[in-house]
Amino acid sequence: MPARKLPTLLLTRPRPDSQRFADMVPGFAAIISPILRIVPVDHDAARLHAAEGLVFTSGHAIASAGPGRGRPALCVGPRTAELARQAGFDVTEGATGEASGLLPLIAASDRRLIHPHGRHVARELPVEGVVVYDQQPLPLTAQAQDLLAGTDVVLLPLFSPRSAMLLSRAVRHATAPLWIAGISRAAIDAWDGPAARTRIAARPDACGLVGAIRRLTGTEPC
Repeated sequence: MPARKLPTLLLTRPRPDSQRFADMVPGFAAIISPILRIVPVDHDAARLHAAEGLVFTSGHAIASAGPGRGRPALCVGPRTAELARQAGFDVTEGATGEASGLLPLIAASDRRLIHPHGRHVARELPVEGVVVYDQQPLPLTAQAQDLLAGTDVVLLPLFSPRSAMLLSRAVRHATAPLWIAGISRAAIDAWDGPAARTRIAARPDACGLVGAIRRLTGTEPC
């Protein structure tokens, strides 16, 4: 009996992030077509470098804060926490993997905290915010467009509400059946494109999203 053909993953995070995620889902063919690029913007770097403590909701903001020097950092999830530790911060990780999980930590902190973030932020936090990068849209590659114009199932992981919104527009006329795996309810709610199947991750991080993909496709964890 021939092996069941698995959907092709269309991964739309920046290329290093997409490649790292593809490595977490062996056995699936993957096409990488970033829908966003991260572009630094001018900001008051000295203020961030002198901050008593930082709040990180994305790993893309960590470099803007300068060397950690043991300063406290509240981090949204495990990947961001790992990057902050590598930069020398004393990390406390939120319990839920979402920005809302940082609220109790912010309330309990006795430090003046600053939140460096992208121009498009999913949730405002009750601390001073500084925009340190922009998330600029990119068109899908020709390879991705060819995939979407086919008839085989394409599996789209959604990593954020903003990427979900941009992808909804980009795949509007796809003929391929689309299976959607969302990292959170917010990401699924932002989706306005076609969807033959959907699944929300049990927890809002990359491992949770891998689990959603496994459940969508009926495949066993690695």
